[in-house]
Amino acid sequence: MAATETTDDAIDLKSAIARLAAIPREAGGEGEAQAAALLADMLADAGAEPTLEHERSIGGFWRSTGVCAAAGALAGVLGARTRRGSALLAAAATALMADDVDNGLHLLRRALPARETTNVIASVGDPRASETIVLVAHHDAAHTGLLFHPGLVPLVNRLFPDWYEKQQTSTQTGQLLVLGPALVAAGALVGSRRLRRAGTIWSAGTLALLADVARSGIVDGANDNLSAVAVLLAIARRLRERPVPGVRVLLLSTGSEETFMEGMRGFLARHRGELPPESTRFVVLECVGSPHLMLLEGEGMLVMRDYDKGLRQEIQDAADAAGVSLWRGLRLGAGGTDALPPMRAGYRAACIAACTDLKTPANYHWPSDTVENLRWETIEQAAAVSESLIRRVGAQCA
Repeated sequence: MAATETTDDAIDLKSAIARLAAIPREAGGEGEAQAAALLADMLADAGAEPTLEHERSIGGFWRSTGVCAAAGALAGVLGARTRRGSALLAAAATALMADDVDNGLHLLRRALPARETTNVIASVGDPRASETIVLVAHHDAAHTGLLFHPGLVPLVNRLFPDWYEKQQTSTQTGQLLVLGPALVAAGALVGSRRLRRAGTIWSAGTLALLADVARSGIVDGANDNLSAVAVLLAIARRLRERPVPGVRVLLLSTGSEETFMEGMRGFLARHRGELPPESTRFVVLECVGSPHLMLLEGEGMLVMRDYDKGLRQEIQDAADAAGVSLWRGLRLGAGGTDALPPMRAGYRAACIAACTDLKTPANYHWPSDTVENLRWETIEQAAAVSESLIRRVGAQCA
């Protein structure tokens, strides 16, 4: 990995990630649990003390969003007979969809069948320290589908190059998901057949795209997000060799991140009482096997929220000290990360990610997301920044 590791260590990390990538790791599935157990063994070999924790997961974001999209389409059809019934059903679908994509109360998910997802948590550093850094990856892998076709962004860039160059926030897909039921509700309320039909078509199209994702295969997920798992393993080794007094570090790899961060939600529900917000930082690593390392400014599929300003500055200072350049100014709307639940729970949170020249993760949710296509130089940089942050916080607190 970086200068603090030998070539043999780097080769070993690549081998470890390849072993995990070979396992089909659907959220909440048997493969995910197998990968979690294997990762726990790897962390133990690296000198950490891992534990496995099991949380609730519906096993696919398309299940909850699909119910809402189907309800929106049904409400549009019912509008020809009953405006009131159509408006009520569409409004309920809109509210439940918004709650789901914005990582709110997840009201609908509580009524859906669930399976078990597995988190891996390993404690390193100073267990008596007053400050805690939770360094986060996830080990589940996404389904592919036409929704994630890699030709879409390049096409937009070719058609509207000047416009695309100015964009600093990716499309907020939660707004697109909510749009169908919302149009049906609005059309039913004001008596507009055109709005209602548009919402019905949009909801049906959304449902078709979600069904395509559900039926499509599971990718290797080497970049999203085993690249971040590699950083956790590297940090475990480095802190074993050069301990850091003054800060406790929790290496957390969540399950079911691809189902709107259910593993992280479970972790917070279980451990929030042990992690005071005033002394806990969440630093999430996402897709760091892409070419350009970046520090995201904020995220939100429905409502954009900026990460903690102070923590972003700490990470920038750590990157400067490590001699690593970070791409700044971008915000994530086309998806979510494990930084959103702790941010919404009142914690200081931030996300170190990476992207291509087109400001998107490399091979995102596509069969080409393999170990062979990882940019290891960027993974090395992510590890260097993470280590630098840990040591700087430790030095301040020791």
